[in-house]
Amino acid sequence: MRFYFLLVISTLALAQNARAEVSAIVTGYQYGLTYLPLMVMQDQKLVEEEAKSAGLAPLNTHWRVLSGPAAINDGILSGALHFGAVGTSSLVTLWAKTRKNMGVRAVGALSSIPTYLNTNNPNIKTVRDFTRKDRIALPSVKVGVQAVVLQMAAAQAFGKAEFNRLDPFTVGLGHPEAYIALMSGRSEITTHFTSAPFSKLELENGKGKIHTVLKSSDVLGGKATFTAVVATTKFYEANPKLYAAYVAAFQKATNWIRSNKGAAAALYIKVAGTKDPLPMITALLDDPENDFDLTPQKFSVFADFMYSVGTIKEKANSWKDLAHPNLHNLGGS
Repeated sequence: MRFYFLLVISTLALAQNARAEVSAIVTGYQYGLTYLPLMVMQDQKLVEEEAKSAGLAPLNTHWRVLSGPAAINDGILSGALHFGAVGTSSLVTLWAKTRKNMGVRAVGALSSIPTYLNTNNPNIKTVRDFTRKDRIALPSVKVGVQAVVLQMAAAQAFGKAEFNRLDPFTVGLGHPEAYIALMSGRSEITTHFTSAPFSKLELENGKGKIHTVLKSSDVLGGKATFTAVVATTKFYEANPKLYAAYVAAFQKATNWIRSNKGAAAALYIKVAGTKDPLPMITALLDDPENDFDLTPQKFSVFADFMYSVGTIKEKANSWKDLAHPNLHNLGGS
């Protein structure tokens, strides 16, 4: 009887350990102002604070700044990253690829910061003006958020059948490297599809030699989520308290940015390790075009377009298909 009792206790202990939530998490993101909420969470240790309030064991958080979406996508799929910040099109791609197994979905939208298609070629006024001599730098060709917005712009200009007409002109390059190439005027890179602060720096430092061809809001018909944080359904279900703590920290960081623009700008400069002027970053945060909100905007626009041109094979019935349940009560689209 005693042996049986000890066996039951041991079995229960093993089951409890199997159900224990992870004690360390890794988040991956890229360069740029759009990732500011994650920088706030990192600097102010908000996830650790929320995890402690939830009664969880001491939590170790790790933050990885990566140069492109491919590394983050691979990290989420391999399990090397628990949370990753990706463009809306990457979210759609990951969702379609994993819908029937690990289930990658959005934890929350990061920002609706517009992207700018900036060029140093005075002959380029619209997307119709690109020639074989031009090269368009963006973080990830064909599937990155800038690449898909460019495809949407091409579909609007040339017809949906030619949505990929500009793809051969694109080059995968991180924003800092693309900024340097565009500003030099001596590179094959004549155009950069980028976001704040790089878009602002190019226009201000270009001294009239850099101009904007279009903005993502022109193509999408208004504000749209630029980047979102994603996690797998597998992680969400296995770590409900930790997931909730992460979301609470995410919301707290977003609220803090909205209420403390000057301090948020200073935090960005510190965490990003940049020499960008503080007044410029503060002005970007004050600009109503640049909004931080967990509510998804135009997820369906990306999913519908990518399905219609065959980039993905799975059709989303609603934007909620692409999001974890914590977002379902928000007025998303």
